Amino acid sequence: MRHITDVYRALFSIRIAELLQYRVALVIWLIEVALGPIISIVIWSAVARARGGTVDGYTSATFAAYFLIAMLVNYFTQTWVFWEFEWRVREGTFSPLLLRPVHPIHGDIAQNIAYKLLMLTVIIPVSILIAIVFHPVFHLTWLAAIAFVFALLQAFVLRFAVEWALALLTFWSTRVDVLNQLYIVVLMLLSGQLVPLAFFPQPVQIAATVLPFRWMVAFPVELCLGSVAPGEILPGLAAQSAWLLLSIIILIVMWRTGIRRYSAVGA
Repeated sequence: MRHITDVYRALFSIRIAELLQYRVALVIWLIEVALGPIISIVIWSAVARARGGTVDGYTSATFAAYFLIAMLVNYFTQTWVFWEFEWRVREGTFSPLLLRPVHPIHGDIAQNIAYKLLMLTVIIPVSILIAIVFHPVFHLTWLAAIAFVFALLQAFVLRFAVEWALALLTFWSTRVDVLNQLYIVVLMLLSGQLVPLAFFPQPVQIAATVLPFRWMVAFPVELCLGSVAPGEILPGLAAQSAWLLLSIIILIVMWRTGIRRYSAVGA
């Protein structure tokens, strides 16, 4: 444990120093994180007003709450390793990582958390500004608030494990851009980032629930909004935990199988 702590302390220092070299990129990432939800709030609020104030039970204030929380949950859970992994393998920068005394996944975890810590200094003021402008309304109970914390932590680990496993497909094909794009489209639709899942037909809602996507974003958001019935909270957390365990198992199997196929490429 002490060894892992020392490793992460060193990795955090390195990753934060690296990220600070790209301040403009941090601003661009912030715009990417915040702009989509702001546009969604404006559009759906206009739709609600045009329909007499509500759309399937969502008012302008509820839409503001939904997309604000969705922005924060997506910020907390998002990763980008499946985009970088292909480049590492193609350019030959992955091989040196295998020579280090720690698993390469630890570097990606440290980078992800370092990015979130740096962005926290701006994401909080942006969230406050959105709340002041759009007046979101929440219906959060103490039980849902406690469940939200656990669901958010599980959503982070679940999404990281799924997307790291997706990145490992590079061991079988060094060109996985199409698969990555397809994953992003499905994630945007079935995780509730574009619109609440309640707006979709029943078969789509079932697919989002059976697959891991709802548990990555929509479930924590629904908990925060108070739209999950008390009797559905524990089953929801259990389903999320089951997908979390399964994703970790898949990740381990893919790593052990794929690393045997890996051959260095690049300069």
